[in-house]
Amino acid sequence: MTKIYQSSDEAVKDITSGSSVMSGGFGLCGIPENSIDALCKKDINNLTVISNNIGNSGRGLVKLLVQDKISKAYCSYVGGNPDLEKRIFNKEIDVELVPQGTFSERIRAAGMGIRAFYTPTGHGTIVAEGKEVKEFDRPCVLETALHADFAIIKAQKADPYGNLWFKETARNFSPLMAMAAKTTIVEVEQLVELGEIAPEDVHLPGIFVQRIYQGSNYKNDIEFLTLEDN
Repeated sequence: MTKIYQSSDEAVKDITSGSSVMSGGFGLCGIPENSIDALCKKDINNLTVISNNIGNSGRGLVKLLVQDKISKAYCSYVGGNPDLEKRIFNKEIDVELVPQGTFSERIRAAGMGIRAFYTPTGHGTIVAEGKEVKEFDRPCVLETALHADFAIIKAQKADPYGNLWFKETARNFSPLMAMAAKTTIVEVEQLVELGEIAPEDVHLPGIFVQRIYQGSNYKNDIEFLTLEDN
């Protein structure tokens, strides 16, 4: 059965109201632009989104937010996003702020089959409210793994088996999310033949990828340094 899909619309067709979705990216770097745009066209709501941030500057996941499609979000950073700020103050969205290291580890734990872990991060702050605390060499907070129904991520290259290669820091959380989700949907800038990605260059094995499609019209504002002539 092929993993290659012909369009973003086809790849996200079974993401429905109430789905939980992990979305790769750090700020606007490495975000799955085409998958987000495809979800914007769908008549869905009540999504739970797990992402470092919920977009900004009118790009990324904020497109779904302003359509009132996101009801809950797990994220590490909410700055620079007046649309999200407004919804938080109006209690129109449930946001759980997670320290970034804990955020990564909660996703990694899900992919590794670990149900929970203890960390000193957040002890004595609102992050620890309502959570179990246990004394080791210092007090530690019990954090649970973060799973999702779907992960939408972007890679630079993929082969037909779903082996992925990411461009530099655009990799960010994406490999971990692919391991923590039931279904991983990958948009790529380059779809290459099997064998074109050397085994030692595979950043994520294809066993964690269920769907691939060729993306288009990427802006990549953050991923490429451009200099303007005087």
